[in-house]
Parts: sequence; C-alpha cells; structure tokens
Amino acid sequence: MLRRIKAVPCTRIVPVVVLTSSREEQDIVKSYHLGVSSYIVKPVNFEQFTDAVRQLGLYWLLLNQPPKGST
Repeated sequence: MLRRIKAVPCTRIVPVVVLTSSREEQDIVKSYHLGVSSYIVKPVNFEQFTDAVRQLGLYWLLLNQPPKGST
C-alpha cells in the first residue's frame, strides 16, 4: 500500500505513519526506503498504546510543519 501511495504525485506528500508490532530492522529499513514518514512500534499495554496514539496525533497536528500548500 505504501508503494502505491508514494507512486501517485497527488498522494506522494501525504505523511504515512507505520504503527506496527515489528521491531525487525529489515522492516524498518524497507518502510523508510518506501517513503514512510515515521515508524512506530506499538506498545503491548493498552494504556501505553492509547497514550502513544494520543502523542502521535498531537505531534502531527501541533508540532509537525508541512510544506505550504500540502494541506
């Protein structure tokens, strides 16, 4: 799916976050080579997971600075 998103000019700039249980280096490297914006290994504990998702949302909404015209 990531390959398809990054292949289309109008969606290429869309940030993509991988939220996964895999800590495999090959998965991380492949994801970044395909254009992922961030690779996050999700916590197993539900409370930690919900906190991580909340922090992720805050980052993308409040802290990340996209290029002009991309939103």
